[in-house]
Amino acid sequence: MYSFLISVALLVIGYLLYGRFVERVFGPDPNRPTPAISKADGIDYIAMPTWKVFMIQLLNIAGTGPIFGAILGAQFGPACYLWIVIGCIFGGAVHDYLSGMLSVKHGGEGLPGLIGFYLGNRTKAVMLAFSVLMLMLVGAVFVYSPAKILGGMTGGTNTAVIIWVFVVLAYYIIATLVPIDKIIGRIYPVFAIALILMAVSLMVCLLAGFPSGLPEVWDGLQNRSPQSGSLFPCLFISVACGAVSGFHATQSPLMARCMKNEKLGRPIFYGAMITEGLIALIWAAVASYFFFAGGAEKMGVVLTDAVASDAPGVVNTVSKYWLGSFGSILVLLGVVAAPITSGDTALRSARLIVADALHLDQKSIGKRLAVSLPIFAVTGLLLCFNILNAKGFGIIWRYFGWANQTLSVFTFWALTVFLAKHRKGLYYLITLIPGCFMTAVCVTFICTAKIGLNMPEASIPWLASGVTALCLTLFYTALPKIRKES
Repeated sequence: MYSFLISVALLVIGYLLYGRFVERVFGPDPNRPTPAISKADGIDYIAMPTWKVFMIQLLNIAGTGPIFGAILGAQFGPACYLWIVIGCIFGGAVHDYLSGMLSVKHGGEGLPGLIGFYLGNRTKAVMLAFSVLMLMLVGAVFVYSPAKILGGMTGGTNTAVIIWVFVVLAYYIIATLVPIDKIIGRIYPVFAIALILMAVSLMVCLLAGFPSGLPEVWDGLQNRSPQSGSLFPCLFISVACGAVSGFHATQSPLMARCMKNEKLGRPIFYGAMITEGLIALIWAAVASYFFFAGGAEKMGVVLTDAVASDAPGVVNTVSKYWLGSFGSILVLLGVVAAPITSGDTALRSARLIVADALHLDQKSIGKRLAVSLPIFAVTGLLLCFNILNAKGFGIIWRYFGWANQTLSVFTFWALTVFLAKHRKGLYYLITLIPGCFMTAVCVTFICTAKIGLNMPEASIPWLASGVTALCLTLFYTALPKIRKES
């Protein structure tokens, strides 16, 4: 329990100190018009109140990520706390802030455009295809999971699930096409408040009960869930939202097009990530109580491997046990509404990325439809795979987790080139270090995971150290040229 409290304090201190440092490194200009002002179109570029922009950013990047990921990550033990704190302060929040502010600086440019600007057009082409595919994976995952929950609540048959799939998908189409302030700007802040309220309520329950037996960091960082894979790299893939998530860099441009002033970047981008880290910490502590401190038994649950891997089931059980009927309402908002809101903004991002690449103006509903229909067609095929294949959701989810972190690798390297070009000294280290680390995580995972090359675990240290050394060698070889081009 003390590790949890210390971790919460460190996240808050990280925002106040390191967040301010990163802000100074970037150097926001409060007098420069933001894209919301200079490119206002009434559809995607709309100046909105800061509190709304923050709430939408939080919900866009969070969804159920900091809940499900933290629950799965907590099974590895107290190392989960360290990853959330260190990853969030020095990795995820830096990633989100700088990618969001670069989008503001470049007129609301999407992630592939930013990647191309700093890493070249070839990388941009790869990034364009990769990011759009990943966003469609997000859409498919976040159509099927809430539809399955709602189907279980309304009959539990496959027919009920399929009906809800079409309902959610129809909503996605509407939300993707209409102006951002009509649905997203009005409803999403409410869901974000519910997400925060659920986390705060659980934290109050934790503090009131102050349960004993929770594993502490000083008890050892050994892997407490070997069946979930090796601590490195599996923990760092399992806990993405709440620590480092490449998906966030696709969402930040949405709010970069709605900000009124560049000085608001730290509370909106860095602050939203820190808030997500706090939510992840709370759920990691709750899950630790459930898994390791007798919580499951007290809640009347027999802890099996199937129960441990069922993150939505853990959320439902804990919330009902501690929060009663009120908890059930919050679960409905968190476990059903949150993924829906992440899914539709993911597909909206995909539309904007494709439109930017094709230089298609999005003021006309016809042009928005022309871009959106192929995206929804592919998303529909992925949904069919989910429905027709009993293991389809699990397969897509694992690939999504790896693709999500790989996306952060591209972003970190683009940010590193930006800092090396435009900031003197060693400021580029704030993205180079997490960039090297995440590159090692992603390469090692896809090489050793069963969904990848399935290499033996004994190769992990060699792969990780070799990838890190190669990254540093390539970067410092290219650094003189990067500096010269600045």
